[in-house]
This record gives sequence, structure tokens and C-alpha cells, in this order.
Amino acid sequence: MLTEQGYIKAKSVEEAFVNANNHLDGFRYVAGGTDVIVNKFQGNEDAQILIDISGIEELKHIKIKEDYIEIGALTKLDDLKKHNIISDRFPSLIEAAEAVASPVIRKTATIGGNILCENRCTFYNQSEWWRSAAGYCLKCNGDICIATGGKNNCLSKFVSDTAIVLISIDAKIEVSDHQQTSIIPIESIYSGDGVNSRNLSKTALLKSILISNTEEYQTIYKKLRQRETIDFGSLMTAVSLNNEKVKIVLGGVDPKPIVVEGNIEDDLNELILQATKKARTVDNDVYSRKYRKEMIAVFLKRSLQELKLM
Repeated sequence: MLTEQGYIKAKSVEEAFVNANNHLDGFRYVAGGTDVIVNKFQGNEDAQILIDISGIEELKHIKIKEDYIEIGALTKLDDLKKHNIISDRFPSLIEAAEAVASPVIRKTATIGGNILCENRCTFYNQSEWWRSAAGYCLKCNGDICIATGGKNNCLSKFVSDTAIVLISIDAKIEVSDHQQTSIIPIESIYSGDGVNSRNLSKTALLKSILISNTEEYQTIYKKLRQRETIDFGSLMTAVSLNNEKVKIVLGGVDPKPIVVEGNIEDDLNELILQATKKARTVDNDVYSRKYRKEMIAVFLKRSLQELKLM
């Protein structure tokens, strides 16, 4: 359900920080709003203050530098394909962006928002009425995981499409928290805890994504879902080849991205097995746990074949 809330439009990163620190007890940054506002309608977001950062121009850019490509966090998913260097050098990133939701939503959704989208679960991402009838889970102040019956771990699934590909090509992100700015690997921000899924302070802002402009990657991206549009992924895979390095990244089958790295001389079937074993897949999706687990191997073998490694 919706509640009365405040709305603040920030015009700069500094202004966003000031307002965030003034409302530490109950604020949320919002940009495209395709994740936050839906959760607000479902009663899964209780922030009373929304700080709108969509007007911060310094976060809307794509810059080509000598060593890296810098993509501002507020770049719309639909705008990525309009940049020739990105579409030519990283077609898998465009494919992942195009797999998000629908064409209309991609004109609003940002790449930063997709990287930071909330984990999902069929027992959580429902209306307040539905959840009160089914019983509250660990992710909404309940005392049990409805999917597993356990009381210790929430295994809501990580569902960012673009992050899967970005991790596979060793991308980094620039994160600011008032006076401090850090450049860190994307995968380092995901905690593996389905309730508190990110290792970021509440006031931190994702400013940009940095992709190497000197390394050459071949990447295959695949996504399992019921429909070709709208649906979040039940499984996403990205497999990259950089010189002799092979990197496998999975999404949709664990509270954080699953990452397995190896070499073209390694036993690739063993790498597939490692990735499959790491995935803490549970029955919190429209597809069964067993089917999603089986499809990991299917997708990875197909991807390695397309890279001519199998």
C-alpha cells in the first residue's frame, strides 16, 4: 500500500548527500523508479522520503577515455545501444540491457538502477494483502523463509541483467559516500544476504561504471524466463573469454552473482560443475529449483560452444 511521503529533487550529488544525511531514518534514492516505485505500491518499500536523483546531469554521460569507457549511472538502458563503441565492442551488454523489462520501461530505467535492483522472490514480491495471507517471510520482518522453511537465511534471488555481463568483463564501479569515492569491482557490492543484499552504506551513490578500453572480451549472454519481455530472469548466464581466461557469471539462482574463473586449458566441464554447485537455488521462482539447476549446465555448455571452446 502507498503511504504519504516526502519528495526531494536533488540537482547535484552533493545536494543528494545533504538530503540523505538529513533523513537517515527513512529515505530512498530514486532515479528511473522502475524498481523502487513498484515496491512502494506493493508495500515492500517503507521509505517516507524519496530523493530523486534523476536530474543530476553529472551522472548522465558516456565518456571514452584512453584506458576505459565510463558510463554514468543515470544512463538510460535504451540509450546504451545508441553509442557505437559500446554496441560494437560489448554487444552482450546491449543484449542484456535489451532483455530488461519492456521497451517503454527501458526508456526510463537506468543502468545504475539495474545494477542495484532489489533481490526478488515469488513469496515476497507480491501485494501486502497477498503476503499477509501467505505469511510474512524473512525479507519482510517475518521469522521464516517460506521457500525453504528455514529461519536463518533469505535466499531471494539476484536479478540484475547488466551486472552479470559487466562482472564477466571485469567492469568496476565508482561509488561515492559524501567525502569518499572508491573504485571497486562490481561483484564486491553484493553480500549474498537476501534481506540486505548490498555491501553499501545507506547514503552511498553509484556514480559510474568503468569498462576496460584496452582488453578484448568475447562474451555470450543468455536468459531464462517465461516471456521474452517484462519478466525478471529465472536464470541469467554470462561467459567471457579474454585471451586464455574464461569467466562464468550466473544470476537468478542465488542471492548474489555466482562467479567462477578458469583458463582455456582447464577442464571446462569441471568449471560448469563448480558454477552449478555454488548456486543456492531454491523454489522461489515460477520455474522449479531442479529445472533451473539443470539449465545452468545447458546454458553454459551452449555458451562455451559458441565461444568455440567446447
